[in-house]
Amino acid sequence: MSQHTHRTADLTRNQSLVMGTLASSNGPMSAYTILDELRGEGLRAPLQVYRALEKLVEFGLVHRLESLNSFVACRHPGCDEHQTIAFMICDECGQVNEITDASLTKRLSLLGKEAGFLLKKSAVELRGVCGDCQAA
Repeated sequence: MSQHTHRTADLTRNQSLVMGTLASSNGPMSAYTILDELRGEGLRAPLQVYRALEKLVEFGLVHRLESLNSFVACRHPGCDEHQTIAFMICDECGQVNEITDASLTKRLSLLGKEAGFLLKKSAVELRGVCGDCQAA
C-alpha cells in the first residue's frame, strides 16, 4: 500500500483493529488506552499497538498529537496533500478538530524562509476551549 492512501483494505489485522478503535473514539487515545480496549481481541503487548500506530501514521490514516502523547483518526481525507495541518484541541472536553488553512501554510513557510529553513510539512496544535464548552 502506498503512503497516505486512506485505504483500509490492505491493513493488517492489528492495524485494522487499532484503526477501528480510533475511528469510533470521540477523542484522542493513548497507545495504552487503545491496548486496554483491544485486549479482548488478542492484543496483549504495547509493541503490537505501537507498530500498528506507526504504520497508520505513515499511511496518513492516523495523526499523533505530540502535546497529548496520543493519536486520532484522520477526519480530513486528503490532508496528506496539505503542507500544514492544524489541530484545535479543547482542554475542557478533549475534542480535536483537524483543519487545513492556506494562509497558515503561507505564513509558516515565510517564517521558515526568513530563517533560512525550507519547510516541507508542519503540524500545529492549538490548545484552548471549544465553542460548546464556552457555552456550557
